[in-house]
Amino acid sequence: MSSAPRALISLLTISLAIGTPVAAQQDRAIALVGGQLLDGYEAPPIHHAAVIIRGNRIVAVGPASDIEIPPDAEVINTAGKTMMPGMVDAHVHIMILGHGDYADWFPWFEGRDDLVYETSAKQLLAAGVTAGVDLAAPMSSLAFRDRVNANEVPGPRLLVSGPWITRYAWDFLPDELRVLHSSPDEARERAEMLIDAGVDVIKTWIGTTEEDMRAIKSVAGPAGVPIHCHVYEEEVVWGAIRGGCDVLQHAGSGGSVPAYSDELVAHIAMEGIPVVQTIAHRIWIYPATLEFPERLWDPDILDSFPTEIREQVLSSYTKDDFWRRPYFSSTPRQIRNSEKAARQFIDADALMAMGTDTGSPLNFHAESAWREVSALVDMGMTEIEAISSATKVSAQVLGLREVGTIEPGKLADIIVVDGNPLFDINVLGYVTDVIKDGIIYKRDGVPVWEMSGMRTSTDGS
Repeated sequence: MSSAPRALISLLTISLAIGTPVAAQQDRAIALVGGQLLDGYEAPPIHHAAVIIRGNRIVAVGPASDIEIPPDAEVINTAGKTMMPGMVDAHVHIMILGHGDYADWFPWFEGRDDLVYETSAKQLLAAGVTAGVDLAAPMSSLAFRDRVNANEVPGPRLLVSGPWITRYAWDFLPDELRVLHSSPDEARERAEMLIDAGVDVIKTWIGTTEEDMRAIKSVAGPAGVPIHCHVYEEEVVWGAIRGGCDVLQHAGSGGSVPAYSDELVAHIAMEGIPVVQTIAHRIWIYPATLEFPERLWDPDILDSFPTEIREQVLSSYTKDDFWRRPYFSSTPRQIRNSEKAARQFIDADALMAMGTDTGSPLNFHAESAWREVSALVDMGMTEIEAISSATKVSAQVLGLREVGTIEPGKLADIIVVDGNPLFDINVLGYVTDVIKDGIIYKRDGVPVWEMSGMRTSTDGS
């Protein structure tokens, strides 16, 4: 690397460490040159390609032989690798980090909001997730969203729901995670409160009736705030659809039903109602951990945690066997159900965004995205379909019109992976470079906040 690019990265690292914006970089050029390009569409790749970024926008895309490299550009050699849009996760949880027991985690989280949020955001960004929607966190997540979207903190560009709307108050869940109601009128009032507070989406959770949904929609619709619905059972899915749900979360993940009726699946597919399955978070990751429990001690994951979080997360898996935890009580049945349920919407060619439920037990931010995309391929998507689901389609479903594809005029959210995901989808787990909003956040496998010995606020300095 030349001295000029090293200086630029050093300046960025210092800027991130003190928590200030990095707008000073916005006039410089970056050229990614030499690798295969997947642009987010279900289309053949461009081989030996080049992508030119000026400020935070993509200005040129095509074969490297046809692209003029600006003389002032920082050149990133991507030969032997694949360039693609940053992944867009349609189901994120920044208040949880893969800890094995919610009953222990939520009391520990109290008062540590920013520490946990920043750790989650860094892990997601380093894993190639450059945008996503957080579905359930305290109201403090709104202020964090503003900081990360202003590039004051490393992380994906975020939409947030704040607390979910529900009729149920389970004891192990903190009050700040939910807003309760007991009638449609109260559901409407709770939705108005969240919208006035500035949430980007509404999340409805267990117990929300069709009448509740209609009441929520009556205020969310005119405000332009989409409703994401936590659904499993067929009658609940139908009720959510009739009530005006915009995005179905968890449907088809092999939860409490082995399969949905052909009528329901066909209706969802024909109407273009977005589905976010989150199929890997239990039914793929659980057996993967049974087969290889050593993954819980992977230094690439553990070293991305500040010390106090690392100790807390590890303790949740060393007290007893993780499969005895209540969270996994129905997982073996979900695995059996998934063989049909997870394929239904794929076979019907439904509109499917990629979402991970990342942060749930065993489901670490550092690897949740590639595992979910891999599961989609296992269930019948082609590699290019799954990549498009994780980029273009997810961005479309979340209303993020300026990201999700690599084409001139779009915002520069681009990742580089080491290998060819069209041959082996699992190479999405090897993200070497991450650019978000035209800013280099990971270079040659190293996040910028780990360079030059600098540390950000999550490291306690």
